[in-house]
Amino acid sequence: MFGNDRTQMRRYFTEAWRKASAGEELIPLERMIADVIQQHPEYHAMLETEESVLDKDFLPDLGETNPFLHMSMHISLQEQISTDRPNGIRPLYQQLVMRAGDSHEAEHRMMECLGQMLWEAQRQNRMPDEQAYLSCIRKLAGR
Repeated sequence: MFGNDRTQMRRYFTEAWRKASAGEELIPLERMIADVIQQHPEYHAMLETEESVLDKDFLPDLGETNPFLHMSMHISLQEQISTDRPNGIRPLYQQLVMRAGDSHEAEHRMMECLGQMLWEAQRQNRMPDEQAYLSCIRKLAGR
C-alpha cells in the first residue's frame, strides 16, 4: 500500500488517530489502525505531534522502540489471524490467548516469532519460513 515510503505510512497512522480522536468516520483500515493505537496509550502524545515523528529514526542501539513497526506488527498479526494465513495460525492464536490471558498480550508474544521469521528471511535473502514461524508460535501456545 505504501511501498517504501516511510513518511506516507506514518502520516496514515497519525491521520487515522486524528480522525478517530475527533470522532470522524473511518474506513476499515483506519479503524484497525486506530484500535491498535488505542491499545497503546504510550504512543498517543507522540502521534498527536505528527511532524516530530514523520522522519524520526528510532534506534534500537539507543534502546528506542519503533512505535510504527510495533503497531504494524499488531496489524499484520490481526490480518494473519482473520484470514488464518499461514494455515493454522488462528487456532494457535486462540490457544495463546487462553494461555496469555488476553489478545493483546498474545499478539505481543507472537511478535517475537514474526520478527524472528522476518529477520531470518532478510538475513538469508529468502522468503519467510512459515513452518518455522508456526513452530515458534506452537511453542508459545504450549503445543
